[in-house]
Amino acid sequence: MTQVYLVRHGEPDYEPVDSRGWPGMAADSAPLTALGMKQAEELADLLAGIRATYLVSSPFTRALHSAAIIGHRLALGVKVDYDLRDWLPDHTGLWRSAADVRAAQAEFEAYDGEWPDGIQRPWEPLSRVRERARAALARHTAGTDGPVLAITHATVIRALTGERDTPHGGHEYHRFDPEIGA
Repeated sequence: MTQVYLVRHGEPDYEPVDSRGWPGMAADSAPLTALGMKQAEELADLLAGIRATYLVSSPFTRALHSAAIIGHRLALGVKVDYDLRDWLPDHTGLWRSAADVRAAQAEFEAYDGEWPDGIQRPWEPLSRVRERARAALARHTAGTDGPVLAITHATVIRALTGERDTPHGGHEYHRFDPEIGA
């Protein structure tokens, strides 16, 4: 069984996105703040001792920025997997504001991450996040025996582990069995 370290990206800087009025998925182009970069550097130093052999990241800029810092410090190349992306508050990607995302998130929490019976919602249910993230990890753990670092998002970590409050720059350690996905 492969060791997987699920790592949440550092603190993002949404100001460049918000100041331009970019809606929806454009928010996923937000880089890290200075604190977020420091979090990634500190995390790389902390994780150096595990001797990871593989690094895979969400394609969103805040995760890629974190992965670039960590990968550079640990001399690991960065692979990218779209299925490690963040939760989607609206499957169309056309939400207009942070308020729209907060409203979707509130409904997501009210239903404990799953659609009500027989009623589809525009947000992505936790079970779908889990399914796609497990598939991604299975793809990336199949080719390595050493520990894997997966740079991703809080909701992905929650979907895989049940942990609800992974802080920016935080991580969760798990053994991953590609046969059962956990």
